[in-house]
Amino acid sequence: MKSLARPGGNVTGLTLFAVELAAKRLELLKSALPAATRIAVLRTASNTDNRLQLDHVMEAARSLDVTILPFEIREIAEIERAFIAIRAEHADAALLLSSPLTFPNRFLIAKLALDARVPSMTALREYAAAGALMSYGPSYADHCRRAADFVHQIVNGAKPGDLPVQQPTRLALVINLTTANALGLDLPPSFLANADEVIG
Repeated sequence: MKSLARPGGNVTGLTLFAVELAAKRLELLKSALPAATRIAVLRTASNTDNRLQLDHVMEAARSLDVTILPFEIREIAEIERAFIAIRAEHADAALLLSSPLTFPNRFLIAKLALDARVPSMTALREYAAAGALMSYGPSYADHCRRAADFVHQIVNGAKPGDLPVQQPTRLALVINLTTANALGLDLPPSFLANADEVIG
């Protein structure tokens, strides 16, 4: 690929900025929970993006004075064991790195986090809607709509290499207040005021 503006060849697409946003999610989690010093990071072992995100998180953690506790999962059965370990390690919160393994299991993950009494930060609104404490990132639904627009243009004769790779146009902070209440959290008013959406 030559560039995002003109990828060339037979390539184009969309990006969710997953890697670049990982550190920002950690910062937001710390803003919501200022007393948190031990943050679990749950990643899918086989996911390259998750590995890169963890590197960004580890770097950001140094300036935030938090200890990162990395946990890896490879299959659905390991998710529950991971949350048992996260609780045993006395993590103050968890940062979930999204992947094709975690996204379809987001309701299970949200329940396990709540059962473990661990506030969770995630990448997409769909996780917060499923019961995670909060999410920060682009809209997955909008991502899918924009992908359909790519298909429409290509079917009508556009060359993929002439279509710029599209980046998210809007990032949203979503807070699940029902989950916050269930965890007994009193989120800072200034943090709540900055939310783009509050669920519950």
